[in-house]
Amino acid sequence: MFKENLAQLRKLKNMTQETVAERVGVTRQAVAKWEAGETLPDLEKCRLLAELFEVSLDDLANYEPEANMGMNVPPKGKHLFGMVTVGDKGQIVIPAKARKLFDISPGDSLVVLGEEGQGLAVLKSERFLALADAIRAAEAKR
Repeated sequence: MFKENLAQLRKLKNMTQETVAERVGVTRQAVAKWEAGETLPDLEKCRLLAELFEVSLDDLANYEPEANMGMNVPPKGKHLFGMVTVGDKGQIVIPAKARKLFDISPGDSLVVLGEEGQGLAVLKSERFLALADAIRAAEAKR
């Protein structure tokens, strides 16, 4: 996983092995060995690589495109939780990983926002209301 993710991220950013090597303080040969799976970088070099490519350290090391609909390693903080099916009444099941990450529990109120041509967004209602209150407060100060 690591070697494939490293090579894919480097190519997505249009970087050479030499450029990557310069940014993390190693030789081009070290980067070539990482991409070939012959060696692995130490934790500090992994952290620098994750920062360079703007991905999480976990995704750099463990992301599996096959398990994520063939999608590339996502930018840090971005997630692909999988596909869901819309039921007869428009209901969907939010994947467990998303519920855990965003602390969504049974009985929570959610807000669904949409923009034509862009898509939908779902967020917890208290976060949405807090944002709305902050906007109203800022407007009142004007």
